[in-house]
Amino acid sequence: MRKMKTILSKYNLLLVLLVSLVITSCSNNEDGDTSAGLEDGKSTVIRDLAGDTNGSMGEGVDGKTKKGFDTFLFRFSDKKQIWIRNAADSTQYLKTKDWDIAFTGPYNSEVYVNKGSYQYNPGYGGSATSAVVKIDNPYAEVTEAPSDQEFSASEINKIGWAFSDAANGWFFYSLDTHLMIPIKNRTYVIHLPDGKYAKLELINAYQGNPPTVTNLNWPAPYFTFRYFVQNDGSKNLKTK
Repeated sequence: MRKMKTILSKYNLLLVLLVSLVITSCSNNEDGDTSAGLEDGKSTVIRDLAGDTNGSMGEGVDGKTKKGFDTFLFRFSDKKQIWIRNAADSTQYLKTKDWDIAFTGPYNSEVYVNKGSYQYNPGYGGSATSAVVKIDNPYAEVTEAPSDQEFSASEINKIGWAFSDAANGWFFYSLDTHLMIPIKNRTYVIHLPDGKYAKLELINAYQGNPPTVTNLNWPAPYFTFRYFVQNDGSKNLKTK
């Protein structure tokens, strides 16, 4: 009987620990990661790419100092993340064609393509001639790049906070909750520095890609996004 009580006691303790783990997991993931359906067999899916998590917009944040957020560059061909921490990094990378998009600004939420002709672009003064067009259609339904004339006429220089539905940004920002709300069914088609065409969907800036965030302290920036580069040089962007 004593042996049976011991076994039951251990079983109950294990059950309590499992329940506690489940509750903790649910509280940390809200409604759960929604990135499971992003794979299509052709696109590259990036999950929880950490931005400058040491930055802060205000004082009094545990373990952080109020400062700007270091810019990082991203190269589609090999998924390389390149940090711009100092003047030497800037000199080495910014004016080259060795990157495709740059994550800048508060919480690295402002995204630029590599465009040397725009004064406020990280690559200003370089030889890259990228351009981007916004298409308000689901990623999978964007099957062809726009005409070269559309790229030339595009006035999109920065992809960040969208102040309205008509704006070019990839997220809304609530002044009440101070949370970012990614815009669904918005795709960006890019004419890359090497002349190829690509499409990009920026999906989330919060860790775990939760469908909704209600906690102001949710870990950020951790970027989830996907992209497809047409390596044959054509404008065919079919991914399904």
